[in-house]
Amino acid sequence: MTVVSVSMPEELLARIDAFADDHGYTGRSEVVREASRNLLGEFEDTRLEDRDLMGVVTVLFNYETTSVEERMMQLRHEHENLVASNFHSHVGSHYCMELFVLEGTLEEISTFVGKVRATRDTLTVDYSVMPVDDFGPLADAE
Repeated sequence: MTVVSVSMPEELLARIDAFADDHGYTGRSEVVREASRNLLGEFEDTRLEDRDLMGVVTVLFNYETTSVEERMMQLRHEHENLVASNFHSHVGSHYCMELFVLEGTLEEISTFVGKVRATRDTLTVDYSVMPVDDFGPLADAE
């Protein structure tokens, strides 16, 4: 197996180590391998390919980190054909939340999420994706 060196904040490393201990992993490498497989597999769901999708992306960051907010604005404009709606909110005394509602293909949404995740100094990035081209029995009622 190839050895890979990865830089990460001490706090994240401590969380990975604690997670490994709490969940019976043999060590941090096993946790990172599983997380990598899960991340890579997130958008490989063939059931979502070639379908109209709606995605919701939520980003949390420290409000003092203005570069994150600026990058979110850049992404919103860069992907204006994908971003159906965008909402900014203050959370507590030190954080901001950016919420994006996306309408597009799996490839478009995964590209957007990847760019958000690659933004330095984000605290969390969560998302969900659902098809909107077929709502089962309701689609037949038209």
